[in-house]
Amino acid sequence: MMKRRAVLAAAPGAALLLAGCGDDATEGLDPDKPYVALVSKGFQHQFWQAVQEGAEQAAEEFGVEITFEGPESESEVAQQIDMLQTALDRNPDAIGFAALDSQASAPLMTEAESRGVPVIAFDSGVDSDVPVTTASTDNLAAAALAAERMVELIGGAGKVALVVHDQTSVTGVDRRDGFTKYIEENAPDVEIVDVQYGAGDQLESTNIATAIIEGNPDLAGIYGANEGSAIGVVNAVQELDRVGEIVVIGFDSGQAQMDAIRGGVMAGAITQNPVGIGYETVKAAAAAINGEDLPETIDTGFYWYDATNIDDAEIQAVLYE
Repeated sequence: MMKRRAVLAAAPGAALLLAGCGDDATEGLDPDKPYVALVSKGFQHQFWQAVQEGAEQAAEEFGVEITFEGPESESEVAQQIDMLQTALDRNPDAIGFAALDSQASAPLMTEAESRGVPVIAFDSGVDSDVPVTTASTDNLAAAALAAERMVELIGGAGKVALVVHDQTSVTGVDRRDGFTKYIEENAPDVEIVDVQYGAGDQLESTNIATAIIEGNPDLAGIYGANEGSAIGVVNAVQELDRVGEIVVIGFDSGQAQMDAIRGGVMAGAITQNPVGIGYETVKAAAAAINGEDLPETIDTGFYWYDATNIDDAEIQAVLYE
């Protein structure tokens, strides 16, 4: 049962989509159901909308109420920490948290533990032993697969670069390191000439990718480590008229990436299972509330997709538009 009071009743499993919400965020939720507060990395990407969709599905199935919120952009670490504090102050029965900065939330993890509120990390882990489980993609393995495809597509030799969303979150670090480590260990004739960070912002990533290409006219490939990064790379390649000359590999899905693959601008990408991430997070939260044991990690899976398989049923099930 929820530890706070709500004013109005809502439909079963209803989620409130919030950004910079106030203390009335839980109004409209059923006070007789457990309440799970979810704090994501943001809303500007279709990925997070798909995560929310999965969370809503699980909320209805497992009989809990949820709120789902995040900062205005994936660079707003301070805003996200404020949201996490506000979520804790609502006395939820459990919290789901996707950290923008794996270390910044450590004090609030300790606070959650002291209050007896189980924390489910999702998408990106935290530098803390407090979360009872983490529901996420194996980003190291997924990035290694992206690197493997890059090596194949550039013929095993050449210069490549990375545009990554950040170097503070676990996803940013793992998607960088999984890619670079594979190249270092398996492709001696491939040179990584640059790694830059664009906060997952399409415009900033476009500017970064443009500078990388202009500074390396013989560049063979660029890897964009999340949705915004990848679309920034696509934009730069198109604007510089280098389509077909530079192999572009992305991460995540979204309509723009799918269009780029179908149009031959992007060679392919790694897709996560964002609906599955949201679903497994809330499912795990419900289990934690009931005192059930959970595994240390919940692997939500990943897939390579390109023009040859993008319309396959298995791939279509994990793409989001």
